[in-house]
Amino acid sequence: MKLRYFLASSAVFFALTKGQSQQPATSIQLQEQAVLQKEQSLSNSIVKNIPFENIGPSVMSGRIVDIAVNPEMSSEFYAGYASGGLWYTNNNGTTFTPVMDNAPTQNVGEVTVDWKSGTIWVGTGENNASRSSYAGIGLLKSTDKGATWQNMGLIDSHHIGRILINPSNPDEVVVGALGHLYSDNEERGVYKTTDGGKTWKKTLFIDNKTGIIDIDNDPTNFNLMYASAWQKDRKAWNFEGAGAGSGIYKSTDGGDTWQQLTNFPSGDGVGRIGIAVYDENTVYAVHDSQFRREGEGKKSSSNKLEKDDFKTMSKEALLALDDKKLDDYLKRNGFQEKYRAANVKSMVRQGDVQPVDLATYLETANTQMFDTPVVGAEVYRSNDGGATWKKTHKGYIDDLYYSYGYYFGEINVNPSDAQDIYIYGVPIVKSKDGGKTFASINAPNVHSDHHALWINPKNENHLINGNDGGINISYDDGASWIKANDPSVGQFYFIQVDNEEPYNIYGGLQDNGVWVAPSTAQESRGWLQSGQYPWESIMGGDGMQVQVDSRDANIVYTGFQFGNYFRINRETGENKRFDIKHTLGEKPYRFNWQTPILLSSHNQDILYLGGNKLMRSMDQGDSWTAISPDLTHGGKPGNVAYGTLTTVSESPFQFGLIYTGSDDGKIAVTKNGGSDWQVISNSLPKDLWVSRIVASEHKKERVYATLNGYRWDDFATYIYVSDNYGQTWKNISAGIPISPVNVIIEDPSKENIIYVGTDNGAYVSMNGGESYNAFAKAVSDKTTAPLPAVAVHDMKIQKKANHLLLGTHGRSIYRADLTPIQQVDAGVNAQIFDIASVRSSGRWGNSWSSWSEPNEPNVVINYYTSNAGKYAIVIKEAEGKEVQRVSLVPSAGLNVFNYDLSITEKGKKILEKANSSLDIQKAKSGKYYLPKGTYTVSLDGGGGNSNAAQTTLEIK
Repeated sequence: MKLRYFLASSAVFFALTKGQSQQPATSIQLQEQAVLQKEQSLSNSIVKNIPFENIGPSVMSGRIVDIAVNPEMSSEFYAGYASGGLWYTNNNGTTFTPVMDNAPTQNVGEVTVDWKSGTIWVGTGENNASRSSYAGIGLLKSTDKGATWQNMGLIDSHHIGRILINPSNPDEVVVGALGHLYSDNEERGVYKTTDGGKTWKKTLFIDNKTGIIDIDNDPTNFNLMYASAWQKDRKAWNFEGAGAGSGIYKSTDGGDTWQQLTNFPSGDGVGRIGIAVYDENTVYAVHDSQFRREGEGKKSSSNKLEKDDFKTMSKEALLALDDKKLDDYLKRNGFQEKYRAANVKSMVRQGDVQPVDLATYLETANTQMFDTPVVGAEVYRSNDGGATWKKTHKGYIDDLYYSYGYYFGEINVNPSDAQDIYIYGVPIVKSKDGGKTFASINAPNVHSDHHALWINPKNENHLINGNDGGINISYDDGASWIKANDPSVGQFYFIQVDNEEPYNIYGGLQDNGVWVAPSTAQESRGWLQSGQYPWESIMGGDGMQVQVDSRDANIVYTGFQFGNYFRINRETGENKRFDIKHTLGEKPYRFNWQTPILLSSHNQDILYLGGNKLMRSMDQGDSWTAISPDLTHGGKPGNVAYGTLTTVSESPFQFGLIYTGSDDGKIAVTKNGGSDWQVISNSLPKDLWVSRIVASEHKKERVYATLNGYRWDDFATYIYVSDNYGQTWKNISAGIPISPVNVIIEDPSKENIIYVGTDNGAYVSMNGGESYNAFAKAVSDKTTAPLPAVAVHDMKIQKKANHLLLGTHGRSIYRADLTPIQQVDAGVNAQIFDIASVRSSGRWGNSWSSWSEPNEPNVVINYYTSNAGKYAIVIKEAEGKEVQRVSLVPSAGLNVFNYDLSITEKGKKILEKANSSLDIQKAKSGKYYLPKGTYTVSLDGGGGNSNAAQTTLEIK
């Protein structure tokens, strides 16, 4: 296999690559401009009225970051979802209502409410510093329970740690700003306002790498507060979650001035710190210590060989090992059959293998998350207002944080009992003795990975917990829990559809596995009665990509993070794990968190999987061969898998015409199934994550590429197309407000229509990327709302149903009919699209019981008007006489009218006169409905345009 580089012509190279050094973070001016541009694009969009139906799922919920509970009425609270917005309940979580759908972002880090006035403060931008912790746009404030929102500043903080409101003066607010996640910046630290957010004063600043993750105050004295600073440095290839800038600060004047507390742990290993203040003297802190454990790595008392033994073993010592002992290690750890003591020793003698290779062979990015020997969670208490601190427990608190305590870092103390504390990470644990001992209060219906807890000040047994699976409520101090998972807030990485009838929808979610359901599945609480939720879980972990055999939809390929993939037979229950290992002695393969997989459209036995090399299986995953050299820039030293493939696409026109894209900005193509490869990304911006590479299904030479700068805090939009296999590229991103791009797909029937999903919404271009229109409308449970500004991670089109599905990272899945987009003719003044025939029913307008709502029919009438104005939908019978007229005031562009098939009383008489056998009865709803027949549906534009467009409607 050969890897060649293509150098673009100097003109194209210069045009596309002004400044190919590291991409700078997006400026605050561009961030502010993007918000205004998005509002304008929504207002001017010709597809803004195309309805997207939220089809769930909801049962697995999504990641909670904060909870704000009314202390006087605990059944009323707000739940902040990391990338799913803010939701409100006043019935103890039985149902929730979204209250941020009209806001410019759905990314939440902190929620605080002044319950006396009802004022809500939302610190946008998740503060957990994970790989999908999206940046926000500063502070949002609502004084009308979320009906409207006002941006109160700190836009360049990106991520908000905490907000405190003075209960005696709600205009006095103290904010902990965490700052950028992937880059240095100045807008971080403690900020204070005394005029409700009109102006801000920075009262504490450590440095441009250190922000404030937590602040808490004495419950009886707002002036006495503590803030925890957190120094961290996340890059795509490495995360340092600790630093000397981390520590605890104290203020005695309401956050105006601060003093660092020096008796708390200090140094480069100090990580995230959570604070809980009980009173003026008693303060707790939970610390994610990134210092290494003392004594770790000492040889086990067992006589068996362990992985770490080989990290320092000499060649001579390995060759002297007893063969049975070495074979025991190799078999116990799943080494392939070809690696047994005799041949491993032979490889070592020849210099092909070093002893350390027997350790690194077993190490993956996934195992390193749990194997890193850091101290992890430790709890400290001060009894003198922070002057001195003492660790509350002996030894280590194992299996709480592992190596990723940055994702948790919260502590709570019972307002009524200073000995009663709670800390949480993977499980949630409590202590009744001031942190000396802990016990788990997890339960089977409580998800792992916890981020928020509220303790009822009037009933210490009443807890509300927020985790990666939503909200749980307990009334017995965690002995048992209620799960409140009403909202559809799933964080999808990837979605898929098959060709069954009805077709099935698949998807992989953050920390919630892989699920599947028929497309006819309804989000209804009726499943609680039947006992069968329509969505089925088929894989755990962080759910990843899905491929479905087109010959047999029971054969599904999917998996979890870092390249752990399986072949599943849903009918028989067979589950085959892929065994993809590098050759002993070579560098281990690198696999992305979301490793790409692809079934060849030319042969459904052939499967591709991207590591740092492209792997191919010719036998449904039973065996694998690398068909490329390293198709990345080679990785970088760090603790996050990097230098990995992120996207793979094979042309539907030619077997073996394959494109790959990597997380470090390299795009390559092979035209001969991997015999040789050509790098085609040299003219594109450097170092950016290739979020998609898509071979066109309309033109063999065409390929699309989208780049994503999120991991540089670069929010620019990068979309490119090539009509010569990537030899030259054209930028087609103009017109989309800046937002990192996650996905691009072509319309299967219209060559010039493309769809794009960004971190802030979804768009369509009807002219090959020259301009874009934003999707703006959502429907759910018969209600209409804005399509939220949520990250769209994936898009799929089910061709037969002609449905576009949006896989969002925070609001589950949305679906829309593509017919009007595909059929619109922008050259006409008005257009009505074909209406599917309807089967008549005696149930229209009636119900089976006087206690039930009448069954209302609905026919969707899609239409287009080139201008906004007054129109009417007119229904006429066979002789052209009007039986119904409904006035409309459409926007310019595509519009939707939901017709209930009703007619006027005059229309009833016209129909009965024309057909004496008809006897149209008034239904219980008080309406008359169209009988069987064929009717004309016309769009009346008034004046001389009374029949601007028309089609027919058949009632069978």
